[in-house]
Amino acid sequence: MNGIFGQISEFFSYSFALRAMAVGGAVALCAALLGVSLVLKKYSMIGDGLSHVGFAILALSSALGAADVNLVITIPVVIVCAVVLLRITENSSIGGDAAIAVLSTLSLAIGYIAMYKAGTNVDVGSYMFGNMFTIKEGEAYFSLAVAAVVVALFVLFYHKIFAVTFDENFAGAAGVPVGGYNIMIASLTAVTIVLGMRMMGTLLISALIIFPSLTSMRLFKSFRAVVISSSIVSLSCFFVGVVASHIISIPPGSAVVVTNGIVFAVFSLIGFLKEGMVKSNHKKGI
Repeated sequence: MNGIFGQISEFFSYSFALRAMAVGGAVALCAALLGVSLVLKKYSMIGDGLSHVGFAILALSSALGAADVNLVITIPVVIVCAVVLLRITENSSIGGDAAIAVLSTLSLAIGYIAMYKAGTNVDVGSYMFGNMFTIKEGEAYFSLAVAAVVVALFVLFYHKIFAVTFDENFAGAAGVPVGGYNIMIASLTAVTIVLGMRMMGTLLISALIIFPSLTSMRLFKSFRAVVISSSIVSLSCFFVGVVASHIISIPPGSAVVVTNGIVFAVFSLIGFLKEGMVKSNHKKGI
């Protein structure tokens, strides 16, 4: 036990680890908050599509020698793509899943072509699966500031987001600008995806959006309870996953996803047992 505690203490003594934990915790919180609405609106895979757009932009900027301004370039472009994707799914015969699939594969292909033709020595694995321990101090401060804005907007417009999530028609009839709030949700999701790509990579970032919400829905039914539970689950899984990755020497992004998977299985089992007890008591007339 002393060995494990010693490893944990050593881990938190590194500045790069503290930056990763701070930025990762902030992004995990943002992803959990937005994920509840996205999952309920059956739009959870938007994270996958936007992460591939982010990959294409990062690859293009690196190939053009503009790697130092990756975040500044990528965030607005991915926001525009999120809004366009939203408009396509709302105003055309193309379904949301099909539009996301088209965007994902096309962006992934463009990004890889850019890296291949430029002959850059970029580690493709770090783009695909992330490398949170390479976050620089300036990037950390920028990411934390942007994440704070995302959380603040979610809290400020919580009731409107709730209304738009559950019944757009009723919300519109009540005077809520549904289109505007959908754009806001898509834009905040785009920002969160870009911030999280450095940590989780293109292929894993959508897990931060999907897992905590689905996990919480195994036990809770109200929107507020699911939001609170998702936030706790997301932060807990992130911190446990990263620390565990250091102790057993595995990639941190993958460790976070596996931790989320384990917690999802535990919550599902508890929910199943709870549902069985309720049905049993109902049959007995209790």
